[in-house]
Amino acid sequence: MTALPRALAPLRHRRYRWLAASLAWSLLSQGLWAVAVVWQVVALGGGPAGLSLVAGLSAGGLLASTLLGGALADRLPQRYILLAVALAQAAAVAVVAALSLLDLLALAHLAAVSLVGGLAMGLYYPAYSALVPALMPEGDLLAANGLEGVVRPVLAQAAGPAAAGYLVAALSPGAALAAGACASLAAAACVAAIPATAVRREPGVEPGAGLRGLFGDVHEGFRYMVGTPWLLATLLFASVMLLVFIGPFEVLVPFAVKDAGGGPSQHAAVLAAFGIGGALGSLAVASYRLPRRYLTVMNLLWGLGCVPLVVFGFTTRLWVMLLAGAVMGATFQAGTVIWGTLLQRRVPAALLGRVSSLDFFVSLSFMPLSMALAGPVSELLGLRATFLLGGLAPTVLAVVAILAARLPADETAHPLDLPVVPAVGAQEEERLDRV
Repeated sequence: MTALPRALAPLRHRRYRWLAASLAWSLLSQGLWAVAVVWQVVALGGGPAGLSLVAGLSAGGLLASTLLGGALADRLPQRYILLAVALAQAAAVAVVAALSLLDLLALAHLAAVSLVGGLAMGLYYPAYSALVPALMPEGDLLAANGLEGVVRPVLAQAAGPAAAGYLVAALSPGAALAAGACASLAAAACVAAIPATAVRREPGVEPGAGLRGLFGDVHEGFRYMVGTPWLLATLLFASVMLLVFIGPFEVLVPFAVKDAGGGPSQHAAVLAAFGIGGALGSLAVASYRLPRRYLTVMNLLWGLGCVPLVVFGFTTRLWVMLLAGAVMGATFQAGTVIWGTLLQRRVPAALLGRVSSLDFFVSLSFMPLSMALAGPVSELLGLRATFLLGGLAPTVLAVVAILAARLPADETAHPLDLPVVPAVGAQEEERLDRV
């Protein structure tokens, strides 16, 4: 087989190719839904309150199920969880698409499906994260996470919304919803093609039965997080970083663009620059080995990556804002690729689903709070001071996390910058597929 570039190395594994294809269809479905649901609410005569209800139920469902999803991902074959999620999403969205096309849809139907979608996504992320390292050698994990970082903004933030916008304009919101249901069904078909992979458990350890056993599993994940300094320090830093950064970026950047004489198109351009930067940052990291100082580099990428936010408080030039957005996207996503790889390589396989769900839960919990605080804080401190706080505080926090948890000593004691493990041969992969 012709050697692939390092960033594409995971695609040599047939089982992973099916998983990657499923992820691509799932991301496309998310992008279609994100735009279709807005215009469907508008078509129903709803306004910001109706859209907030639909979006809030989705976020609430995701938060409600993600910790349980982590426990299930460490108990059940992850392929079955991903398949159930894709089928549930396809069926639910197909129902509202049909109701919309028949002019029978009500806001309550849309809200219910949004809740179902949120609950399903809470199960998806831990299962996906736990399945990836079971399908390839450790040396290919960085590239696999980098590929995801490239594909996600392209499909979920660009291609999906663009396709939905075209379908809504040319046909109707129901047509865009139907396309989303078809994409979810395609994702399910790809997951069904992945051979069953055994759940990786500690030898001789069987999970407890019933709900009590599930809650015990969640508690075990918390205990591991609290007792692992590099993990706890990074999660605490990332949580506070999101608290001070994401609100100003999501809520206040549009006003900075407006004050500079821009409008919706210019704001969309800044978000697009953030997504393009993220894709390029992911590709760059995926093209090389994991850094020797992986914990230090990762935390500094996140901390220093917030600094360009300061630009929005001091410039009225759109090109400078676009450049700042691209730099933030690149550094954020580069750090995230390292983080995903780090979890898959250093967290015990039997705990990976639960730790991934804790990571997801913590991130989601602080985003709404940050966005709720951004407005009042900017009124109290002023727009410029709020951008300064959101841009500079994370760098200080990153340095504190690195020093307080002694991350340099930890990464030296646990080196991960090893040569890439040779890919599984074709005959061996066929044998694994039959297991």
